[in-house]
Amino acid sequence: QVQLVESGGGLVQAGGSLRLSCAASGSTSNINAMGWYRQVPGKQRELVATIDSGGSAVYADSDSVKGRFTISRDNAKNTVYLQMNSLKPEDTAVYYCNAKYRIWIGSWREYNYWGQGTQVTVSS
Repeated sequence: QVQLVESGGGLVQAGGSLRLSCAASGSTSNINAMGWYRQVPGKQRELVATIDSGGSAVYADSDSVKGRFTISRDNAKNTVYLQMNSLKPEDTAVYYCNAKYRIWIGSWREYNYWGQGTQVTVSS
């Protein structure tokens, strides 16, 4: 079992910055990748970025966040961060932390854990 607690959301003007944090607790040694997703009402939750335990990061395919958002991870603190710069109104969403939990039960099994979400609102 893994628990994820997010922090750092809020209201910011366009062009501003925010830093989201997500601290994991519980069976953290089984966590592989951690990441951030976001969701706006009426739309599917979408990937923002993920990072594995070795520090390799993957960002959403679209150009929506590349060059503006940076994901990082502190394995000693079991925490993943999302630095968001040059924020735009279209970045407004609930941001969810995700942890991929892997265990061996005859074969590798992977489970997703989610945080409660943190609201990010960017005003124009």
